[in-house]
Amino acid sequence: MNIDQIKKVYLIGIGGIGMSGLARYFHKLGCEVSGYDRTETELTMALAQEGIPVVYEDDVTTIDASFSAPSEEALVIYTPAVPKELKIKKYFLDKGFELFKRSQVLGIISASRFTIGVAGTHGKTTTSTMIAHILKDSGYDCSAFLGGISSNYNTNVLFGANNVVVVEADEYDRSFLTLHPDIAIVTSADADHLDIYGDESHLIESFEMYLDRVVDGGKRIVKKGLPFKGDISYSQDVEADAYAKNIHVKDGQFYFDYVSHEVTIANVLLGIAGLHNVENAVAAITVARLLKIDDSKIVDALANFKGAKRRFEFIVRNEKHIYIDDYAHHPEELRAFLSSMRKLYPEKKLSVVFQPHLFSRTRDFIDGFAEVLGMADELLLMEIYPARELPIEGVTSSWLLDKVDLSNKRVVSPQEVLEIARDEQPELLVTVGAGDIDRLVKPLKELLES
Repeated sequence: MNIDQIKKVYLIGIGGIGMSGLARYFHKLGCEVSGYDRTETELTMALAQEGIPVVYEDDVTTIDASFSAPSEEALVIYTPAVPKELKIKKYFLDKGFELFKRSQVLGIISASRFTIGVAGTHGKTTTSTMIAHILKDSGYDCSAFLGGISSNYNTNVLFGANNVVVVEADEYDRSFLTLHPDIAIVTSADADHLDIYGDESHLIESFEMYLDRVVDGGKRIVKKGLPFKGDISYSQDVEADAYAKNIHVKDGQFYFDYVSHEVTIANVLLGIAGLHNVENAVAAITVARLLKIDDSKIVDALANFKGAKRRFEFIVRNEKHIYIDDYAHHPEELRAFLSSMRKLYPEKKLSVVFQPHLFSRTRDFIDGFAEVLGMADELLLMEIYPARELPIEGVTSSWLLDKVDLSNKRVVSPQEVLEIARDEQPELLVTVGAGDIDRLVKPLKELLES
């Protein structure tokens, strides 16, 4: 495939965060872009407003006639998350089209560029968004394919004038093995996606393969304690090649000192909250310094960094209510998020609305979820979001709830969440999960601000 020859693109599963980024990328290049997704969301509506039509019915008659036969000008991209029996997918296969995964296309786009790849079972979205922002804000510039919507730029794809690209390197389905990074970061490697990998050892092996793909002379930046060999180690507060110390909260904001063998940068203000985000910032600073960006510009960029949507995102912050929305869907992500909530607001009652994501993940990490959800003062547990999965017998939110050591807990529907919030007027509320729990954000915001 020659990217320069592409004039029309169809994306099957266009509403995914990674797929929508590719849709925007090709649309910016002047291609005719369209696609299918099963559900209308804020993201698909945004694509439509940008001139990228999206259909929601699995109906082959909605496909433009220009896709009647394969050509060098036509590209069809799909996500592995779509069902195999999808009629639209079958249409393209029957017509003889070669279907490309998002990861394959991303690998082709980035192959001729200086690539900064950010991988990890958690932390990769914020870290890649942070790196891209530092490069943009400092004037260094870059393009970027992000796994979340940057709050600074309100998009998940950035365009730069130079040859540098920041890519969120996704381990799901081994997608990141299409990349050849010049700088590779690994933020974490906790057991996850066991439906793909089978066990943790195969996941670890996949990360090792990713690091092996770094180009000659490139750099591997790896969180200290992970079972991988890197060129530079980093950590939140444990001594490493780069780490943070003197972490403190002042007026609701996080400050820290960045320490490496070459330099100490004192009193760095982080524009977003979270102890885990201090660690992400250490990785981002390390990358920026490898690129010879001035320390003062790095500090300025971190101070005005607004994060990514659904990553420790403040929705309401007034005298009566604090409401934060987050994408955490793994026990370790939840632990990092809730620990930061406790550090920021130690005196407030913490009400947690959590929607488990995937039956298999809930089953595989049931005890971890139960332990960390016990950090709440009040737990409102929604039903499991199935995504690509069929139900697994016995794996339910009620099963998880029974394991949580907490008296104030219940399984609730979305409507009940709104009713409870209206009646209780919680002082510190969080909605957490990777499913469709974000549909509650707007009504909860309106309710708490009314």
